[in-house]
Amino acid sequence: MKKVIMGNHALSYGAMLGRAQVISAYPITPQTQVVELLSEMCADKTLDAKFIKVESEHSAMAACIGASLAGARTFTATSSQGLTLMHELLHWASGGRLPVVMGNINRAMAPGWSIWSDQNDSLSQRDTGWIQFYCCSNQEVLDTVIQAFKVSEKLLIPSMVVLDAFSLSHTYEVVDVPEQEKVDEYLPPFKPKIKITPDEPHAFGGLTSPDHYFELRYKLQKEMEKAPALIEETGKEFEKMFGRYLGLVDEYCCDDADIILITSGTMGSTARVAAEQLRQEGIKAGNLRIKAFRPFPFETVRKIVKGAEKIAVVDRNISYGHHGMFYEEVKSALYGYNDSLPVFGFIAGLGGRDITPATFKEVTNLALKKKKPEEEIIWIGVKR
Repeated sequence: MKKVIMGNHALSYGAMLGRAQVISAYPITPQTQVVELLSEMCADKTLDAKFIKVESEHSAMAACIGASLAGARTFTATSSQGLTLMHELLHWASGGRLPVVMGNINRAMAPGWSIWSDQNDSLSQRDTGWIQFYCCSNQEVLDTVIQAFKVSEKLLIPSMVVLDAFSLSHTYEVVDVPEQEKVDEYLPPFKPKIKITPDEPHAFGGLTSPDHYFELRYKLQKEMEKAPALIEETGKEFEKMFGRYLGLVDEYCCDDADIILITSGTMGSTARVAAEQLRQEGIKAGNLRIKAFRPFPFETVRKIVKGAEKIAVVDRNISYGHHGMFYEEVKSALYGYNDSLPVFGFIAGLGGRDITPATFKEVTNLALKKKKPEEEIIWIGVKR
């Protein structure tokens, strides 16, 4: 069934088709429609789930943690300041090995107070132990929620499905909504081996001495290292059933590219258009859109960019005092493997400023003029 829906509702339909059993959320712009629609689905029994209304995002994640401990498939959604209010409990979810799935609408952090998009909210949570997926279309949003449940419940690691504010969240696109029966075949019910139940009592989240804490973190990391292969495996399984592939990255015209634009989120689609236009002008450009930021797809990135002459990473975020965050990751992926490949780091579009094909043409021309980067950050579109 095809429906014209906004990106926020793509998250809602993903949670519905994934048969989430507990949804807990607090509204925040630009996420509100996600939980509004889910509350309606719960009220009219379209979705057989418990909807928990709470007083804050911190409490929303606390409720999801409790429900997941009891063996329920759980979902929530938030944005920006709401996500940062959850920060403490993101560690509790990952450290407790609870496969909560959360939608996050990328919104710039205040102050200045903003409702428009950049990625600093989600990327500032990159070390909390959550898998992070960055989507570029409403279709990919819906599909990824379903995949995220499958991956998270296999590894017992929570997942964050991330989409740009307004460019996706409030933009309507045609989306293929899969049949529930096929989704049920792809995603079996969540049946954890250990959960809170009077029939078999266990303690969760207790004091952990140095004799055991180290090993808990080691196990979380080793399971996270299994995620790239599992994301590829579940993505191919999804493609076989639904005709759409969900992987770690999305590459476009990279095989013979002299310069590869590395992007994430909706600007990946814009970079495709720019690459086509640049090729018409005689410049062999390609686009590598990174979908899975955690775990970072090191091997995949190395393989795709090895034939390029230059790389230009465009970030819609910044790690203050350092660089753009995708730029950091790409450089670390190539260090010791391809040290001679120049990697240029650009920052654009903070606070929702438009990133257009002209932006990527400017990025490409700047990178092609120099043999190697002469500055750590190249700012695009700053009004000086």
